[in-house]
Amino acid sequence: MSKRGPGEQILDLYWSGPERRISGLTVRIIGVNAVALIILAIGMMYLGDYQKTLVTAKLEAFQSDAELVAAAISGALENDALETPEAEAITRSLFATRSFLNPYGGEKRIVVFSADGEFLSDSTRMNPPPQRWPEERKPELESIRILKNMAKFVLKLMPSGDPLPAYPQLDEATAIAADYPNAEEGLSGKISLSAWMQENGIVFLSASAPIRRDGQILGAILMTREARDIQEEVTRLWVDIMRVFLGTLLITILLSIYLSGTIAAPLRKLARAADSMRAGHSRGSDIPDFSERHDEIGELSVVLRNMTETLWSRMDRIERFAAEVAHELKNPLTSLKSAAETAGRVKKKDDLEKLLGIIVHDADRMSRLISDISAASRLDTELSREALLPVDMNFLIHTLLDSYEPGLERKTGKARTPGRIVKAGSIAIRYTADGNGSYKVAGIESRLMQVLDNLLSNALSFSPKKGSILITLHAQERQLTMHIEDEGPGIPPGKLENIFERFYSERPLHEDFGNHSGLGLAICQQIVEAHGGHIYAENIKDNKNKVKGARFTIVLARL
Repeated sequence: MSKRGPGEQILDLYWSGPERRISGLTVRIIGVNAVALIILAIGMMYLGDYQKTLVTAKLEAFQSDAELVAAAISGALENDALETPEAEAITRSLFATRSFLNPYGGEKRIVVFSADGEFLSDSTRMNPPPQRWPEERKPELESIRILKNMAKFVLKLMPSGDPLPAYPQLDEATAIAADYPNAEEGLSGKISLSAWMQENGIVFLSASAPIRRDGQILGAILMTREARDIQEEVTRLWVDIMRVFLGTLLITILLSIYLSGTIAAPLRKLARAADSMRAGHSRGSDIPDFSERHDEIGELSVVLRNMTETLWSRMDRIERFAAEVAHELKNPLTSLKSAAETAGRVKKKDDLEKLLGIIVHDADRMSRLISDISAASRLDTELSREALLPVDMNFLIHTLLDSYEPGLERKTGKARTPGRIVKAGSIAIRYTADGNGSYKVAGIESRLMQVLDNLLSNALSFSPKKGSILITLHAQERQLTMHIEDEGPGIPPGKLENIFERFYSERPLHEDFGNHSGLGLAICQQIVEAHGGHIYAENIKDNKNKVKGARFTIVLARL
């Protein structure tokens, strides 16, 4: 057998076997509680992709703005020279147009360079500064503001597969065109676009475009702006995700409360029923039946009902047994008391000896009853504690028959083939078996031997002299059947079921009264039923319907 690794052992512990940790009920609870977290996780993954898509879209729009500004400057030139006053004037006129101003939020900056990289104009250094159009803002609810702050915080923590580079820090007083990102590409006649991340976490866009006239590059412009609109759109999306998340969380909480009710309410009912049964106010049938649930609680209710029914059945048996014991002990005690009282009044020696004999007989009878009662009372507990092991019934019968063989003729400890005849005094005991394969059953060897011994002793006591007893063993596909037949007077009419009752005694006429407690067949039935089998009795009749003897049959499950 191969050794299982730690991973397989953990899987066995948590997923398989009767002690599994992950059960149907566990999966339900995990599923309900994970819905909100799954939605939040999906939203967070989508946010990253959405932000990248927004940056790409805004850069494309920003490229158009840069090309438009470059074309506007080129068209406004009176000659082929681009100088500082002219660049500042054109830039100022562009900023005076409301349609050109940044509609997305955040300050837009335009820097103009000459063809040789000379700094000509910067919209942020103009005096007076260009006109700023006030942004129209709607008042925000406090809850929305909190959600937006949460969105910004989450976006900072959220990992990105392609993070934006940090925008370089420039000394504006000494910076030249080569120091500005994208500027040199514009001077070389290319359009250059970039997205950056500032220290405050705001996306920063930059774009450069050449200023051409008649195919000649006169200079380049560099446009930059803070893309606060990207943050606003991502924040709005995050707010929507949070709303969905909070709504889902509320539904999850309600479902969890409902699920808790479906678990706690049945458990409370089972607990109250169990406590009521403990107090003696109810029986096992009063335990609620939740078997239709088909989950662990349903299994628990079924197990509790079966357990309590078994306990009540045992209590009823104990109660009946106690009453029967009291009744059986009362008879010899009454006889003993009567004989003792009479002994004090008799004068004749013969009468006194007779009374003393009765007293001894009754005392022996009580001792025998107490011993058998003690054994019978312990039997149920002992049967429940002992393990069932494979028992070969063929070998067990041979072992029993060995006790009737003379000592030198016994062949104990060896495998026997079915079929044998032994003598018990003048009575012949014949044993035959049929069927192929095993004669094994799951049982307790000593107890099954006790059953066979009791039934064989019972048959011997009823058999006439020079009679015979037949033991047959039939091995069928799923069960093993054994018959013990005698040639005695048979079982009285209407007593086929009564003979298995405790203290019922139907003995041969030649036996003295009180030599048997009447517990033998009851113990046999108790042992056989504890092994999952059954035992019954019947009379053997001839063609004229005349009783020829009795037959006891035992049926056990075959291994």
